[in-house]
Amino acid sequence: MTTIATTASGSGSAAGDSLARDALAVLQPGFDGTTAPDWVRRRIGEGLASVALFGRNVVSEDQVTALTAHLRAERDDLLIAIDEESGDVTRLDVRTGSSFPGNHALGAVDDPDLTRAVSRELGRRLAACGVTFDWAPSADVNADADNPVIGVRSFGASPDLVARHTAAWVEGLQSTGVAACTKHFPGHGDTNVDSHHAVPRIDVDADTLYERELPPFRAAIAAGTRAIMSAHILVPALDPDRPGTLSRRVLTELLRGELGYQGLIVTDGMEMRAISGTYGLEHGVVLAIAAGADAICVGGGLCDEGTVLKLRDALVAAVRSGELPAERLADAAARVRDLAAWTAAARGDAGKTAPDPEIGLVAARRALTVTRTGPAAPVTEPVYVAQFNPAPNIAVGDQTPWGVAAELQRLLPGSASGSFTGEGAGDAVLAAAGGRRIVAVVRDEHRHDWMRSALSALLAARPDTVVVEMGLPQAPPRGTLHIATYGAARVCGVAAAEAVVAG
Repeated sequence: MTTIATTASGSGSAAGDSLARDALAVLQPGFDGTTAPDWVRRRIGEGLASVALFGRNVVSEDQVTALTAHLRAERDDLLIAIDEESGDVTRLDVRTGSSFPGNHALGAVDDPDLTRAVSRELGRRLAACGVTFDWAPSADVNADADNPVIGVRSFGASPDLVARHTAAWVEGLQSTGVAACTKHFPGHGDTNVDSHHAVPRIDVDADTLYERELPPFRAAIAAGTRAIMSAHILVPALDPDRPGTLSRRVLTELLRGELGYQGLIVTDGMEMRAISGTYGLEHGVVLAIAAGADAICVGGGLCDEGTVLKLRDALVAAVRSGELPAERLADAAARVRDLAAWTAAARGDAGKTAPDPEIGLVAARRALTVTRTGPAAPVTEPVYVAQFNPAPNIAVGDQTPWGVAAELQRLLPGSASGSFTGEGAGDAVLAAAGGRRIVAVVRDEHRHDWMRSALSALLAARPDTVVVEMGLPQAPPRGTLHIATYGAARVCGVAAAEAVVAG
């Protein structure tokens, strides 16, 4: 395979070459820091058409606004992407918890107008910060309640419900001039493996796939979604050999051909082990573009200049060796530039959207399900909040706070809290709580044996315990008061704390 010689700065013979410009155009890299690195600005001048923001790039909205303005000074139509689903997966509110409930809470309410209003306000905030491309929403049908990576990121387990809310979310976001990216095609809901770690496999027949997984994507396409993100999952009914991101059958024949989709196709993060651990990062990128992807998401982990240059050079070398048709790379780059042009033209729409800053809390309050299993005294005195912490999945990360402790400390001054995990957590809570009423906060109780055992120990000793479930409410409600929030966004915690005090 031919390699491209570069200087120490990476700006050698490839810099002014149209092939290299196309190779840079299809990359959507991340970078480190809260200001624009010089290397990113140089590569924008050489053809880079997109950059991506992650939690590490965000301190405040003012800082993000300054950062995006600095980047866009190099290229007015630069696509600036972010992985902002709201709910559990938030980057804009990574340090505080999201101001908007996530998909599962919106699905629980099942009011598409509310979903549209929430995503419109999210889009308004993103646009005001200079972000023009959002890797959301998740259109996955949560067919497996034990799914370790989707869960509350899904609107629900019904294809029809997920379809109508996916369409509403896309419409709301794009009304502000921010492009939506519906994910994870052809559907990541029926998996019990996290593709950050390995290749998930969905063993269903084609009829099930078409009836269950595809309706939300059809709805998103009908709603005009500007982008769709591929999934690193193996679906033998479609392609027995390659995961969706690398499959021509999935991306070109199914998505483009059968579903008639003409927008941008973006890969999920290519550093994820499902791709990089199986095919290698550079070869995986070449295979993805050859299969029909137009843009390469990279930077959640690898966020250095060297990675960008290696991927650029791998694409150029693949074209020169004949492995990747030049017209396929050119077509992919053209689709990226077309989306960039759309966002540049649509940026003025942000100012036309009236702010609705309370809509997130309104939605979180509407999503609550409160179950009373027996008589209990109202909660009026300081409490002890016991938060049971499962290991976070990589999509959510461990930077974002969650729970109800802060809000209950505000509503019930003198309240205390602690975090617990693993064997013996229940006894540890009892020792820490003393005589105070306990509020036990769980997340996906049904998926964690230790959490279920700890909660059982608490309820046996202290039957007046209040339980707040901030994940999928699959386990039967228990505790004198059980509150399901359908997600762990900050506003979900606020709504739950209000319900604890209201009784």
